[in-house]
Amino acid sequence: MSSNLPKVAWIGLGIMGSPMSENLVEAGYQVTGYTLEQDKVDRLVAAGGRGAASIAEAVRDADVVITMVPASPQVEAVAYGPDGILENAREGTLLIDMSSITPQTSVDLASNAKEKGIRVLDAPVSGGEAGAIEAVLSIMVGGEQTDFDAAKPLLDALGRTIVLCGPHGSGQTVKAANQLIVAVNIQACAEAVVFLEKSGVDLSAALDVLNGGLAGSTVLTRKKDNFLKRDFAPGFRIDLHHKDMGIVTDAARNVGAALPVGGVVAQLVASLRAQGDGGLDHSALLRSVERLSGSRV
Repeated sequence: MSSNLPKVAWIGLGIMGSPMSENLVEAGYQVTGYTLEQDKVDRLVAAGGRGAASIAEAVRDADVVITMVPASPQVEAVAYGPDGILENAREGTLLIDMSSITPQTSVDLASNAKEKGIRVLDAPVSGGEAGAIEAVLSIMVGGEQTDFDAAKPLLDALGRTIVLCGPHGSGQTVKAANQLIVAVNIQACAEAVVFLEKSGVDLSAALDVLNGGLAGSTVLTRKKDNFLKRDFAPGFRIDLHHKDMGIVTDAARNVGAALPVGGVVAQLVASLRAQGDGGLDHSALLRSVERLSGSRV
């Protein structure tokens, strides 16, 4: 264990947080984890990390605190209050929030943390579960250049494309744009899949050739097998993409940007969730197109 590396507290060990925290352990960091489910803490301990029984215990001796939780309410729950990060972390600690939340929540967190002498970066990620496992995530960061420079070696252990996008909240704004592009892309792929199948074309062959041309994308590469096998085990749940589409449509409205296609896809994501598919992977947008087309679901 390299003693000169900062000590890390990791809050939130879900689909993304678990493999990401394990990648830090593998890179030589001392990582102390806390999450609501004990079996996930045990998993980190089995990988060589440490477990904590509370947020306060996890962050007390940390140089860097990383949060990876589902949405703005959870970020506020772990950050604020007597048992939260801001009351229990040391002055000078760097808090890196890697959750996908509203830009305003990130701005407010940075402002409140500054009063406690705690530095903050918003650093949401793209790449899904596979990207987290393979440590090839795209990480979009908002905050101060000096804090970004301090965090960069650690972020290099988690992702491949790491970019400071501007002041606090900028990372979340870019993440919102990312989720807009991904959702519209998945929807277009899903519509093509149903069209191809109803036309009697060999779907696997068709997707291979499409992915080799201008229609190709990381989305199609990552989700092709989901479409072919109708395997919708969650890498990124519809519930979370529904939350993200709410963030981007609201933020776009605030700045006066029209999202005509994004608005439609946001409604399709919402309808899928309303039909009980919220726990499925976002590639399950295919189910929505199938329902509309009178196909099997």
